[in-house]
Amino acid sequence: MATYAIGDIQGCFEPLQRLLEKIHFRPDRDKLWLAGDMVHRGHDSLGTLRFLYEHRHQVTAVLGNHDLHLLALAHGAKRLTDREQDLARILRARDADKLLTWLQDLPLVVHKKGFTMVHAGIPPIWSVSKALELSREVHRALSDEALAKAFFYGMYGNEPHCWSEHLLGIERLRSITNYFTRMRFCRADGTLDLVTKRGPQAEHGEYKPWFSFPERKTGNDKIIFGHWAALEGRADTKNVYALDTGCVWGGYLTAMRLSDEAFFCADCSL
Repeated sequence: MATYAIGDIQGCFEPLQRLLEKIHFRPDRDKLWLAGDMVHRGHDSLGTLRFLYEHRHQVTAVLGNHDLHLLALAHGAKRLTDREQDLARILRARDADKLLTWLQDLPLVVHKKGFTMVHAGIPPIWSVSKALELSREVHRALSDEALAKAFFYGMYGNEPHCWSEHLLGIERLRSITNYFTRMRFCRADGTLDLVTKRGPQAEHGEYKPWFSFPERKTGNDKIIFGHWAALEGRADTKNVYALDTGCVWGGYLTAMRLSDEAFFCADCSL
């Protein structure tokens, strides 16, 4: 039995199938870990979500910002744009309810087998245990119908820029969610820059890639993440595994086998 962690699929169903063929994925034995952003912008978000639901007992996944956006659309917190027809097909599908219910029940952070998986990252001020605790806060909110609706209506926005234990309500949940699903650059104290989206060379002032602070509390933990295609799969930091290699932009879809940390790629430009 093997476990493979895969970066941002974003609805690229055919490259996902090619990658699974390459790693000889056996659904009766092997497991898949998914680092979020399973849907949006690719050619077949509905097919991707149906495949993952079909194999849900073999899948461990965390929510990404695009997955949360789909759920916000489903709750009426946002309106579909003309560029989101891939998500519209999910919302109109006959099996939309069960697919979205499964998606909404996913956590923001997973920790097992000696690895921690999150979509964007963990700020230098939080340990893995703290991250799991805060992930559970959001998960509890998403498990309550009324709280979930309020969450999605209040989810969007860049503030607060820095974490505080005194944050309450939707503002607190938004802050947690931004760290786990949108973060790239931050300061050592956790202050976020949610605007800059280029590679690590774009660090400025005290703002650096979240994983580059030597004093971060997860320095000795193995962290799997996606979200940052501009890294091209290179975090150049011990125990940090960047798996978003820009499939939806014509790059690659990448998997890492957890047992030996071997990498496998499928070309997404075919």
